[in-house]
Amino acid sequence: MSLVRISSVSVLAGFRLRLGLSDGRTVERDVEALLAGPVFEEIRSSRAVFEQVQIEAGTVVWPNGADLCPDTLIWGGIPPVEYPRPSAASKVAE
Repeated sequence: MSLVRISSVSVLAGFRLRLGLSDGRTVERDVEALLAGPVFEEIRSSRAVFEQVQIEAGTVVWPNGADLCPDTLIWGGIPPVEYPRPSAASKVAE
């Protein structure tokens, strides 16, 4: 089973995003609380900049290089147990 990643994004009202996932599901997330720190300042303060969100390498990114962890967006944290995670041995082999 491959990792589930974000394959499409649509901007909704407020700081909500509709995310199309590589497994065919669609989820909606309010990302306002995740836009913390200086790299997100312009994104938080300008709707036009927030709306420039794109998909790159399976997650959402903005033109200034800011991105969000795909697992946090997809699962609200780490993937649930029923989705296999790489073991320590397979991480070393990669």
